[in-house]
Amino acid sequence: MNYTKSGFPVWDDEFDQEHFTSEEIAESDLRANLITAMIQARQEKGLTQRALEELSGVKQPQIARMEHGDSNPQLDTMLKVLAAMGKTLAIVPLRART
Repeated sequence: MNYTKSGFPVWDDEFDQEHFTSEEIAESDLRANLITAMIQARQEKGLTQRALEELSGVKQPQIARMEHGDSNPQLDTMLKVLAAMGKTLAIVPLRART
């Protein structure tokens, strides 16, 4: 892994391919896409994490951990948060990794 002068990690595809299986990379990509979509949905609705707590019943610190990728939420927790924003999960074909 490469780092900036400030110590922040820089995404390195070559490093990933040397240290992770294609399945691990695909799982990580799926998690990142889900987190990004959840944050975008919240922002599109103009909701703060606190407002989303009120609508979903999921505590704001848990929402923050979900958005930072610091937790592995239960499916029912994810569905509560998404439903509060008028969203749900869907089973769709995976796109081929290029």
